[in-house]
This record gives sequence, C-alpha cells and structure tokens, in this order.
Amino acid sequence: MLRFLPFCALAAALVPVAAQADPAPFDLTGPTLRVAVTHGTTTLPIARVPKLATGDKVSIAADLAVGKKDDGARYLLVAAFLRGATEPPPKSWFFKAETWKEKKNALALKVPEGARQLVVFLVPESGGFDAVVNAVRKQPGAFVRAVQDLDQASLDRARLDAFLDGIHALERTRPERIEAVSPLLSRSLAIKLKAECLDLAADLQASCLTQSRDSLVLADGQSSTLADTLVGAPTDLALQLSATPEGGLGYYSPYIGVVRDLAKIFGAFQSTQFRYIPALARAHDDRLALLLNAAPSFASPKSVMVVAMPVIETGVPQTPTMRRAEADRLVCAARPDLVLPVEGAPLIYATKFAHDMSLRVTTPQGGVVELPVQADAERGGYVLDQVGMRTAGLGSVTDATLHGRWGFTPFDGPRFRLQVPRAGGWTMVDTDPESLVVGRDNAVALAGPTPSCVEAVTLVSDAGPVPLAWTTTGDRIALTLPLAKTAPGKLSLLVKQYGVEAPDKIALTALAEAGRIDGLTLYAGDAAGTLAGTRLDLVASMTVDGVAFKPGEVVRADKVDRLALVADTAPAFAAGQAKTALVTLTDGRKRSVKFVVAAARPKATLIAKSVAVAPSPGLPVVLVGDTAMSQDARLTFSLRAEGTRFSAGDSVEIATADGKTTTSVSSGRGLTVQDDRIAVATVEPGKALGVSAHGPLKWRLVQNGVAGDWVPLTTLMRVPGITGVTCAETCMLAGTDLFLIESVAANAGFAAAARVPEGFTGGAFAVPKPVGGMLYLRLRDDPGVTATVAVAVKS
Repeated sequence: MLRFLPFCALAAALVPVAAQADPAPFDLTGPTLRVAVTHGTTTLPIARVPKLATGDKVSIAADLAVGKKDDGARYLLVAAFLRGATEPPPKSWFFKAETWKEKKNALALKVPEGARQLVVFLVPESGGFDAVVNAVRKQPGAFVRAVQDLDQASLDRARLDAFLDGIHALERTRPERIEAVSPLLSRSLAIKLKAECLDLAADLQASCLTQSRDSLVLADGQSSTLADTLVGAPTDLALQLSATPEGGLGYYSPYIGVVRDLAKIFGAFQSTQFRYIPALARAHDDRLALLLNAAPSFASPKSVMVVAMPVIETGVPQTPTMRRAEADRLVCAARPDLVLPVEGAPLIYATKFAHDMSLRVTTPQGGVVELPVQADAERGGYVLDQVGMRTAGLGSVTDATLHGRWGFTPFDGPRFRLQVPRAGGWTMVDTDPESLVVGRDNAVALAGPTPSCVEAVTLVSDAGPVPLAWTTTGDRIALTLPLAKTAPGKLSLLVKQYGVEAPDKIALTALAEAGRIDGLTLYAGDAAGTLAGTRLDLVASMTVDGVAFKPGEVVRADKVDRLALVADTAPAFAAGQAKTALVTLTDGRKRSVKFVVAAARPKATLIAKSVAVAPSPGLPVVLVGDTAMSQDARLTFSLRAEGTRFSAGDSVEIATADGKTTTSVSSGRGLTVQDDRIAVATVEPGKALGVSAHGPLKWRLVQNGVAGDWVPLTTLMRVPGITGVTCAETCMLAGTDLFLIESVAANAGFAAAARVPEGFTGGAFAVPKPVGGMLYLRLRDDPGVTATVAVAVKS
C-alpha cells in the first residue's frame, strides 16, 4: 500500500472539496519523487535546478513503498511536456511508468525541442493515463498556466518555510534575538513582516510572527489569477467566483492563492472518473516531498496528483539579480564573522539553486583567491565558511566578487570593496574639544582609515572602562560619550580593530559645563561689575584693560546666574566706552565678553532724618539717640543728589539688611521732590515691611531702572507694651510682648540689671526698683540701643 494511504480512509468520509466552505490548507504529507537532471555531462539533484533546458535529461521515480505482491490500488507515474497555451502537445510527449513494477517504476526523459513545461502526474492505474492525455490535449493553456503558477507557489512555500524555520529555531534557542534577527530574515526572504509582533514580549514574538501564514509572503507573490484561462468562462465571472467563501476567500496563504484558482480550472474539465489535486513540492537534494490539500481518493472520481517541474528555459539562461544591501557600506576583510550583505534574490536563501558559491578576492599582484561562502538568511548575506580571511598581502582596499553556479550556469554576483585594517590614523573630527562637558551625553565622530573594521570602542576614565556602541557612515563612526555621571578630567577612547592587536588611543578631556555668558554690566566709576549667564560658579577671574576683577558669590534668579566681580580700585572707564572683558574659567578655558561702559549709577547723600512716634495706650518706650526707631513710628529723611538730578520718575528703595524684605517710595507716594537737588521721603517701615521686619535698614536711589549703592538708614526696633510697675517686697514690670526686652536696669550703666529669659511668655517679671521714676531697657532687636520708660511706682 502507499505511505499516504491512511488519508484515503479519511477522504472517503469527507464531503467533496467543492462543497466545503473552507478548502483545506496544504498540510497533508504526500508521496516523494526522486528527480535528477543531467545537462551536458553534469548531473544535479532537482533541488539545485531552477530551470530546465532543451536537451536536458530528467530521471523521475516515485517513492511509494509498494510491496512486490501488493494487489491494492496502484499509481502510474505520468510525465508530460507542454508547449504553448494554444498548442496541444503530441501524444509522443506523454510518458508513463508503472510504479509497482521494480524495473518499470522510473522515467528517463529528454527535454524535446519546443517544450516549455514539464508536468508530472500520479494517476490511478485504471484508465488514468488516457484520461490525463485527453485532458491536457483538450485544454493545454489551462495546464501551462496552472503548472507555471504551481511551480511558483512551491518556490514561495520554500521562502515561507525558511522564514518559519528560522523563527522557530530562535524561539527554541535564543528568543531574545527574535526582534533583532526577524527584520533580516524578512529582508532576505522578501517576507512581509508583522512589525507589531516585535512590540510584544520576547516569549510572545515567535508565535505572533508565525501564527498566521496569510500575512507573511506578500512581498513578491503572484498576483494574477488562473481563472481567466477557464475555457468558456468570462474573466469577471471567474474573478467573482474566486472571491467567494466557497472559492477559498481568505483561507489559503498568499503563496498558494493561485492554487485556489487552479482547483477551479481543473474542476472545469473534471470528469465523473477523475479529479485533479495540485501538489506543492518541497525540494531536498534529489527528492521532492509533496504537500497536498486533500487526501487522495481511489473512489470515483479518483484523484490525480499534479506536480510542477521547473520551467523549461529558452535562450540565454537567466541568473538571479542579486544586489548589495547597504550599498555604501564597506566590508572588513579581517572580521571573523564576515558577512557580505545581499538582497533582491530571496531564493538564494530558500533554495539550493545557487550553489558552489565563493568569494573571489583580487590580490594586489593580480592574482585571485577563492573563499567558500554560504548564504545565511538570518544574517542577511553570505558568510565565510572559515573563521576570518587571511589579509596578509592584501591592499588597504581590495575588490571581491561573489561567484557560483545557478543551476548549471556559472554567474557572478555583486562586487564588494573590502577594507584591510591598519593601525593608527584615528582622530576625533567635527567636534569642538571644549564641547565635551560632563553632566550630559556627548555625540562625537571619529575618522579613521578602516571604519568597517572597528571591533570595539571603549571609553576609559578614572571610573573604569565603558564599552560604547557606534554606527558607521562612510569613513567615520559616530558614537555617544556617556559623561552624565563622569567627573571632569582626562579621558581616552580606545579603538580596537579586527586583525590589529593593539587598540588606537585618542586622548580627550572632559570639561565641566561652561554654561554661557550673556553679558557684563559695568557702570562708570564703579569698582564692581556684574556678569549674567549660567554656570558662573566656574568663573575664576576677569580682566578689562589689565584691571583684574575677583569673583564674589553667584546669585541665581529667573533661571539666570548673576556674578559680581570686584576690582581693588575703580577703573577710570568713561561712560559709553566699548570694552572687551576676558573671563578665565577654573579649568583654564577663556571667554571674551564685549560690553559698553554704562553711565554712572545714581548717587545721593542723606541730609537729615526724623522720627514721629504715634501715641500708645501704655507707658511710652523712648529710644535714646537717632540711630534707631520703633516699629510703629514714621520715618522722614531728606536726600541730596550727587552728580545727578531728581525727577518725578525717581524712587527710593528701603530694605532690611538681608535684602529679603523691601519697599519703595516714589513721587506722590511718599517721595516729594523739593527741587532737582533735594528730595524728602516718608515711610512707615512697620507697615510697609511687615510686622516681622526688624534690625538695620538701608536705602538706595533708583533712576531710570538703575539703582545706586545701598546706604545705611536706621535700625528698626520692635518695642514691648508696658502698662506699669508695682513695688512691694519686689518690683514687678507688667506689659505685653515682654520677650522683646533683653534686660532692665535702674541706671544707664545697667548695673545690677535684670535679664528677661529667652522666649518669656509671662505678663510681668521682677525688675530693679526705679530710681527717680525711670527704668532703662535693652531690646533684643539691637542690645546696643538703649530705651527708657518713665514709670510711676505703685505700692
């Protein structure tokens, strides 16, 4: 019995294929054919033969495992040569072999003149041969087109199988490599890749990529339909039929979409005795393993299996058009994993049509060295069978050509320019050394003689070596230096090349971020200027016309640094002069800043001041002298302009010593201009600066947005509220906010003074007995200021 006979029992239980809504896929294992082709004096297995030619000798045998005494169903092996679509082949072009007979079970054919196609049938013994001859001669065009497309479908199936085998192999061994390798497999085999699968986790990518063959082979599949060859059937009607569910819409993969039409074509001349089943052929050396989409039937209508042989070529043999992938990319001859990237001919990866491939390398002396190579779809090209290439005696750039045989025909593939590595010559280009700053990643470019031969690039710093990734473009490599967490200092890049023992070293310096300098403000007559910009903490010094300025503290406001620089003496610069300052950074870098000397800042002197104290409900606390004022008092002070003139737009700023709390008076709002030389300001600091303000106050004149120097004004004192003193055995001072008092004495020298505890919260505390109705106070806001309070002692 036949090896595939178990399918027959299944077929008998099934309804006819034409009545099924969804035709079965080609997943049934059929018989195997053994085929060899002889061209001239050379014999090749069918797996290496892409085309036949007139005069070729073809031997075909069916491996059906038939026993000598087998009296079951028998198959004839029938071969037919076809001519054009309108030319029935002569009966002499039909051949048969009785597969069950040991000495008559094979065919030995010779391709006749004028033949264009060879087709093989496995036909039931009883009446099958005559039925095939009549069917083919009756409609030769249908068979010519069907066999051509069936041959193409087998080739597309080979591409699909190569893709799936590659993905499944990765899934078993290195699933994490699927994302990187699958695009190369897709490019090599012209497979339309489902890119969304690569967004999944690594362990899900393989199943996503392979779960539906319907979406894979689309890149160069056959788009024409066979239905237009149906005798007597309008083309548009045939196309409509092929788009129905009964016609297999959406079920067959694109690589066998034409086979769906093939089934309809054979159905057009199906008889009550015979039904034709297309078979896809998978070639392995001299064997063609057949795949069926229906189990053969020995009941009427009996099944005839149809197998396409390679097309018979006329004229000059055609070889594949291979092209270099990444055409502008040079290839390193010294790489141990040398890959010659090739695309455009997916069958070189999916079949053995291209064989005996080698790389022909031209030596400087004009000689040729041939190195065997193998196609590798996962790596996207041909790889050397040996580990690396011996580069001794080769020039720095060497020509090489892929060469081999396409079937029986020798052919040349694309040419490659191979680089042979040489030590030295690597430099950093197109990068300002001062742009290599720490705190961020830095993109750099390196130029060298053989960029394709770079094996590794390593950044070496005090923190240790860090391997870097890079890309190659022309004679340069681009990479990124990870300096985000690197300290400023000396660095080096080590460029290791294949075939060169010692790496090339490039010395670099990582600098601190220099920031930017937006400008310098320097007023005429001032000894200090102000730089504006970022990272001004790196400024070490500044000179202007030989005058040295030393940096002070950096103040940051509104995302801008401001740095005051002070000279020992004010330079004699006149307003309006254009100058250039030379700024030196802490790492030695220098920056030049152009500026114009600004007009002198406004200046005024304090003439007089007076304090008016508002009445209080308790005993008045009087501050001695004119250097301080109580918080609830009103201050009036007068100013004289120096080198400038007062105008209605001027203002006077008043601030606490730390500058955190400020207020200002202007014309009509606390500032009165007596004339262009004298102005009087009035302010209530306790209200304007807030109840927490205390301590020294300062003022400055502001004209046209430019402020003069700060000048001391007074000291703002917070005073307690004292309600009285009661004496019995001990005198007690009563009041509110007594914690504002530092000490109390009965004399101006503060002999035997009573100290108030810090943070005192009581309403009274013991004090010395007043002398002459007077007590003396020292307040915490400024213990150097003395205050007095007149008391009437109650007993």
